[in-house]
Amino acid sequence: MVNVNAIKSAIVDKEEELKDKVKREKIIERELDVGKISEDVANVITGVRRCGKSILAFLLTRQKNAAYVNFEDERLQLKQEELNSILEAIASLKGEVEFIVFDEIQYVNGWERFVSRILPRKKVVITGSNARLMSKEFSTFLTGRHIDFELFPFSFREYLIFNDFIPNIYLTKHIARTKTLLLEYLKLGGFPLTYKVGRYFLSENYKDIVERDVVQRYNIRYKNALKDLARYYIANAGKEVSFNKLKNVLNLKSVHTVKDYTLYLSNAYLVFLLEKYSPKLKESIIAPKKVYCIDNGIINVLGFKISENISSLMENLVAVELLRIKSYWSKEWEIYYWRDSQFGEVDFVIKSGQQIKHLIQVTYATGKDEIEGREVKSLTKASDLLNCKKLSIITWDYEDTIKFENREIKLLPLWKWLLTKSL
Repeated sequence: MVNVNAIKSAIVDKEEELKDKVKREKIIERELDVGKISEDVANVITGVRRCGKSILAFLLTRQKNAAYVNFEDERLQLKQEELNSILEAIASLKGEVEFIVFDEIQYVNGWERFVSRILPRKKVVITGSNARLMSKEFSTFLTGRHIDFELFPFSFREYLIFNDFIPNIYLTKHIARTKTLLLEYLKLGGFPLTYKVGRYFLSENYKDIVERDVVQRYNIRYKNALKDLARYYIANAGKEVSFNKLKNVLNLKSVHTVKDYTLYLSNAYLVFLLEKYSPKLKESIIAPKKVYCIDNGIINVLGFKISENISSLMENLVAVELLRIKSYWSKEWEIYYWRDSQFGEVDFVIKSGQQIKHLIQVTYATGKDEIEGREVKSLTKASDLLNCKKLSIITWDYEDTIKFENREIKLLPLWKWLLTKSL
């Protein structure tokens, strides 16, 4: 039997913890704009563990008549039929509330029915660290009644604000400071707690993502294989991967197991895969994927040393930023990579509707002579084949516009590209 007083204590304790956190710590406004909390629909905020979802949801309702319920609290290990006790506890504590935040409610099986039932009477915000929130059951019971948002770790722009620095891109000393902070950001990544706790947090957060958001949630049978797969993906960020080859590497019997484990890691927002662009759907599906990690800090702690792989970390950072832009402001985007039979490659292909809008290469270059000819040739070849005239190369510290085979290519330093919010 559920203890309503225990539920009340869990609610009060968590709200006090969040209030204290907002008072004591430096909290910046996030770029994700949830806007006005809609009525009669569930407002769902997902994202990787510890990227700031709880604070964002709390701030959205702080000045409102609201209740905040965190289901990671061991006192709230409820069954579906006990969820109504949450409403009883809230009513006892606060009377009639307008807003309710449910944090990590997906731990309770059948939560979708409960939320569907209370939506006509309450404004509901749901947060969670797993894309399973967008499950088949969720769609069944809340079809057309949920608005979805994805929160990412800090962007470089947010990182600069956190460091109390708004750069003037024309001021020499500001440019120098921006580059210094970029190198730190490239190494540390964008998890807010990293700046408080350091590398230890990154290691522990990675373990929590794998263990709690994947192994426990999906009841993984081959735990060691799943953990090996996660480490392999992170160590090979920016590279092509083959499920068939990974099946053999991990000594698994079925390629479907590799696909399932990859989906689970993706659902936990730890990694994401890009398909090869092809006008033929079958070719995109069967071609190798390129894998990226949600945060460079995790790569740096678990994968490889920054001093030896700046180019790879740059590419991963651009991949995450493109995904952030798509999620926050350009939801119509589709993001791919491109490769031809002669191994010419373009790192990123941005498609909107039926058009290829932008082709992007990423390279660690500080001068024109460091731009490799094959990267330029691949861009121009893809430009012809895909009928795309907007071509860019993101460099470490070189800016220019060059012409090659009647094509204009814009070269832009990474720090300057990251200060924008669009292409």
